[in-house]
Amino acid sequence: MKVKQGSALAGYGFGTFQGVFTPSILTIIGVVMYLRFGWMLGNVGLPTSLLIVTIGSTITLLTGLSISSLATNMRVRGGGAYFILSRSLGLEAGAALGIPLALSQTVCVSFYVAGFAEALVNSGLPVVSGFDPRLVGIATLAALALLSTLSADVALKSQYLIMAAIAFSLVSFFLGGAPEGLAAPDAASVPPALDFWTVFAVFFPAVTGILSGLGMSGDLKDPSRSIPVGTISAVLVGYAIYMAVPIVLNFMVPDAAILRTDTMILQKCARWDMAILVGVWAATLSSAVGSFLVAPRVLQALSRDRLLPHMFGRGFGRADDPRLSSFFCFCLAAVCVWLGDINAIAPALTLFNLSTYGLLNFCAAVEEAMSNPSWRPTFRVKAFFSFLGFALCLSAMLMISPGWTFVALICEGAIYWLVKRRALRAQWGDMRTGLYAELVRHALPHLANTRHAERNWRPNILALMQLPIQDRRLMELANGISGGRSLVTIASVLPKGFSNSERENEVGAAVVRASERIGLKANVKLIDAEDDWSGMFELVRAYGFGPIVPNTVIVGAPVSEACVRFAELSMLTSRMGRNLLIVGDAGTPPERGGVIDIWWRGGGANGGLMLALAFLLKRNGFAATGLRVNMIVQNRTREEAESELAKYLKDARVDAETRVIESEGRPFADIIRDSSSDASMSFVGLRQPRADEPAVSYGDYFSLLRDALGGVPQTIFVLAAEGIDFRRIFE
Repeated sequence: MKVKQGSALAGYGFGTFQGVFTPSILTIIGVVMYLRFGWMLGNVGLPTSLLIVTIGSTITLLTGLSISSLATNMRVRGGGAYFILSRSLGLEAGAALGIPLALSQTVCVSFYVAGFAEALVNSGLPVVSGFDPRLVGIATLAALALLSTLSADVALKSQYLIMAAIAFSLVSFFLGGAPEGLAAPDAASVPPALDFWTVFAVFFPAVTGILSGLGMSGDLKDPSRSIPVGTISAVLVGYAIYMAVPIVLNFMVPDAAILRTDTMILQKCARWDMAILVGVWAATLSSAVGSFLVAPRVLQALSRDRLLPHMFGRGFGRADDPRLSSFFCFCLAAVCVWLGDINAIAPALTLFNLSTYGLLNFCAAVEEAMSNPSWRPTFRVKAFFSFLGFALCLSAMLMISPGWTFVALICEGAIYWLVKRRALRAQWGDMRTGLYAELVRHALPHLANTRHAERNWRPNILALMQLPIQDRRLMELANGISGGRSLVTIASVLPKGFSNSERENEVGAAVVRASERIGLKANVKLIDAEDDWSGMFELVRAYGFGPIVPNTVIVGAPVSEACVRFAELSMLTSRMGRNLLIVGDAGTPPERGGVIDIWWRGGGANGGLMLALAFLLKRNGFAATGLRVNMIVQNRTREEAESELAKYLKDARVDAETRVIESEGRPFADIIRDSSSDASMSFVGLRQPRADEPAVSYGDYFSLLRDALGGVPQTIFVLAAEGIDFRRIFE
């Protein structure tokens, strides 16, 4: 299913001040400042309060810088942070953060409405003081929802008056002084001081207002200009105010007990106490309006990308207002207002916003570090600062609540997985391919200059198959050995002149489908050559990229007439330091179940490789009844060989049955044929070709061995040539 580019509707066409700065600064200067700054100061003191403000504002400023880079590098449409994330990291990551983002903005609404209701009920005004704060909150929420849903333009213009009220309340506070007759509360009624991160969790929503401005991206006249200017200006103005208020308040009221218990202390310190009360109402309501404008628009963008039901994407009127999404957000916010108080809501809101902030920083950092030609923001930020923002967000989440952080990450991971399963295909490009390429570019030099230790060995498989693919035994074996954890390439040779045609693409797609039917994720490599053998020689010789080359080649046993060419291929594979697995032409395809036989001579490299391959098959479910290691003894006692083999397997921590067979003059091939008749698969080692050995000689050797083992179910001939001691894998 394809997902088209987001809607290009112009929306309201707001400018920087009205569309970004106003909702951002009015969300920042909100309920936390009026109702919790005194509480914060009483719990942790002035220096720590200023540190909390600085850390929170630094995270927001760094995120604002990252957002500015991202926003000036793309045409930002509706959805704000979700739009940026989905176009940077793909639909899956966009949904994983976009859905929690919509929920967090909805929770923001309930957070601010709850703060308004608390301030109104505790104001001492007649009539309202006796109301249930939850009922006041629900009524307030309904009024705000109606205003925001009918017209975002009216809602934002109304915030000019609110801004004036807030400015007047701040003037009143700074012109105030220490309240007269303020008595310290009874010691028994003063709660114990809280720790740094608990207080930080309550404070941090105060600096998350930049998502309100960003969320209006689809209604801005020039998002690439308005978002950077409006966002950074709001953060800096908010930081200046937030640093000044605790300093002045600490001078006015130095008693920590009073600060910790009196949530309306700013009102009592102000020159005109009613100005603070009006400021609280105005700030909480404006913050709620800002968040209520954002959340439905994120849901609308998610729906238009086919990540949520179609009804949430429907727009109404000339400006495409998301009224159905707004109704859903109203219902959810009402539930939050009814169930939770302001302190209970704040930590959850903090984690939602921090995860979104973290990913925005991560996107900007990676884009800047990769510096693809498509990355041309007009507002550039060093990758270090964006990475720092990402690290601070993640650290803050873990310090606030490790448990809830992991719950949040698991929920986001579950959303990612569900969207991935839907296999939605976006028609826009994202940065994931560039990120993978950048990781490979950094890894290649390290791989090239690092000795490949046996403990890190994994098979990097090149399966040489004939077209058309009718026998899937090689694919089954590659799938069983890799288990989805190794690189697998299916390679075939096309007739000369077949390359660069539409049919070549069709053949490649057919090979991919054949591999996917058995659950094998593989690369496909097709080359054209004069004949199959020339093509296979070229693949063994040249396939790979830098240090990433196949270390294990899988091929089917040849027909008798081609044994010489096959011997040449085997000898070339050995000279190139590639391990060779030859799937015998006798027996049935490898099946999941039965026992796997390993014919062990006790020395050389073949034994360790065969044990490693059989162990991988067992771990990946291809040996339901286990492994059986067989040894034929000729010049020593059976007991001695059994003891040696059992000790080796015990030290290797491999659970396998052992079987020692005395030859008694019988040919080894006869013993293998008779003893492995009940096995589902048998690994048999091949000797190394001699340096001066002609291909005819090695071909005759292989033909005689293959014929002698005729009838053994699915024989896999193994030639270890990688130049490492495979036995050290099991140390």
